[in-house]
Amino acid sequence: MQGFNAPMTQSVQRFVKQVGKAINTHGLIKAGDRVLMGISGGKDSLSMAYALASRRKWLPVQYDLQAVMVQWREHPIPDQELEQLDRFFAEIEVPFRRIPMTMRPPSFKGEFNCYLCARNRKRVLFELAREEGWNKIAFGHHMDDIVETTLMNMVVQGRYATMKVDQEFFDGLLRVIRPLCSVRESMVARAAGSLGLPVMGIDCPLKEVNLRKDIKRIVGELSEVHRYARENIIRSLSNIDLEYLPAQS
Repeated sequence: MQGFNAPMTQSVQRFVKQVGKAINTHGLIKAGDRVLMGISGGKDSLSMAYALASRRKWLPVQYDLQAVMVQWREHPIPDQELEQLDRFFAEIEVPFRRIPMTMRPPSFKGEFNCYLCARNRKRVLFELAREEGWNKIAFGHHMDDIVETTLMNMVVQGRYATMKVDQEFFDGLLRVIRPLCSVRESMVARAAGSLGLPVMGIDCPLKEVNLRKDIKRIVGELSEVHRYARENIIRSLSNIDLEYLPAQS
């Protein structure tokens, strides 16, 4: 892992600028915000943490950051990897905490899937944010994630819905933001590789049967048809031609 105060490479500069552009376009982070970052240990959330921490160093806008990892007891992380994460967050000057949790709580009643797992993690972060006064929670979902979610909703549920870039909860007391919304996964991967981020392999029990993997492959094929397929799918979410849609009953 290299020093994170070293000059940025071109790929990292482009990544951080693209994140900053999305934040400014959507007004995701404002002066005085207290932002809790959900950290999985993967390239997306670590790259997001680096970008948000870097922006604070040269912007006149000040905001608080804290990184939180929900650590599943069923899948313990090796001490060496945890130490690397601790060093990374110490170097970018962001407080980091880990919260041990059970992946399959009794409330699941034996059922387990990606939706329940994600909801369990979000519940922990929501409770922490409300208890400690954090007004925003940032997740590392990038452009590909948003496109894949949109297509999954259409194909599996017959519903035109997506991940919102800025979503309000509890009458506006808490907002979920996605600062990587305008960044392709390939750009995130290049930045993470250039930085030498301490990316961890996420031990997911459903990683081989995840529907998202199939949708990801389809998105890749669509991009071979049109190089800006991802961007155009995102653009279509706010470029709706009602004249050519059926009337709602």
